[in-house]
Amino acid sequence: MKAFKEKWEIQENWQLLFPLLGLIGVCYSAYKISKALLSESEIYWVLIVAVVIAYILIKITLFLFKKLENKWILNYRWEMIRVFIVFAITGSSSMLIGRPIIKFLGITKENLNPILYWVLFIIIGLVFYQILLIIFGWLFGQFRFFWEFEKKMLRRFGFFKDRK
Repeated sequence: MKAFKEKWEIQENWQLLFPLLGLIGVCYSAYKISKALLSESEIYWVLIVAVVIAYILIKITLFLFKKLENKWILNYRWEMIRVFIVFAITGSSSMLIGRPIIKFLGITKENLNPILYWVLFIIIGLVFYQILLIIFGWLFGQFRFFWEFEKKMLRRFGFFKDRK
């Protein structure tokens, strides 16, 4: 445990919550993926495939940590886990909020061209994504990181000009 804490620069035991939440999220995602792939299979096959997928997802995540470690300005390595959790929650939440809103507007796949429907769905989800990213970033104690991230993203969309 000491080596794990040193590797992730964890000073307090409460900070272990974020690696634990990240691991739970990866395992849940792996289970859902394996359940979708093997919907007609026995539960033990689903669990075996889930373990393999979880291993692959963890390897991908650790690879991404290494790539983003120098790019993202964070005080401690464990904060990267917190940032990834915020991105995961925000992405899921923006789509969950987008569905009822698009339904409230009376837009369905039946009354609109499917391509146009998905374009509108993605635009509505993207709008809520921007808002939720700041809210969840603040809730997880990473407001400054996500505010800078948001400004950079909005500049790329052409909403803000760089001041020199």
